[in-house]
Amino acid sequence: MKEFIHLLKKTRLFFGVGEEEIALMLGCLNGTARSYVKGEYVLRQGERGRGLALLARGGLHIRKEDYWGNLSILSEIRPGEIFGEAYVAPDSGTFMNDVTASEDSVVLFFDMDKVLSVCPSACPFHTQLIKNLFYTISERNRGLVRKLGYMSRRTTREKLLSYLSDEAERQNSSTFTIPFNRQQLADFLSVDRSAMSNELCKMRDQGILAFHKSEFTICEAKMMDASSGESGDY
Repeated sequence: MKEFIHLLKKTRLFFGVGEEEIALMLGCLNGTARSYVKGEYVLRQGERGRGLALLARGGLHIRKEDYWGNLSILSEIRPGEIFGEAYVAPDSGTFMNDVTASEDSVVLFFDMDKVLSVCPSACPFHTQLIKNLFYTISERNRGLVRKLGYMSRRTTREKLLSYLSDEAERQNSSTFTIPFNRQQLADFLSVDRSAMSNELCKMRDQGILAFHKSEFTICEAKMMDASSGESGDY
């Protein structure tokens, strides 16, 4: 766990906590680390939570598969982000979704009871950690609101532009890389992959954006007229 102290200091969860204090707190929080290879399940639907989880390295997808095998990617977890917090309460039940590694990853698990209860030694930064947890959950909720915003768009083009413009703003650049391949992006936006690829090509030909694999560049001058060119109804 000590090898991740420098990383933890940069996360929202440990914001304002020094490296020495983090090293002391890891024992109090019963922190453990586990590695996963690409494609491996971190958590499965129907399992119970293992505590508060934080991605230290790699990438994860929270996804849902229905009875007929249709897959939807609900969200993407980046290094430094927490997940599973909705299932740590005693009566929260089992996981409703799967969490899988989209690349080789390392996940840190913390005992939620230890996180929420100041230990007998009264770690001076434990209160700060609890505040940070509240703020981190708030940020994740805002992420869900953004996802709902993408899903509420009526057409494939509008969903794509809404997501891509948000990524450009988040990365503060008109050229950026997204964490999805084409199938994963279609699953994330809940659109047909063929229709999505067709729409991307249309927007490329219209000079609205350019792309190579997972790297995109949006033309800001064309964005105002971009939502009017889709002919499909997907």
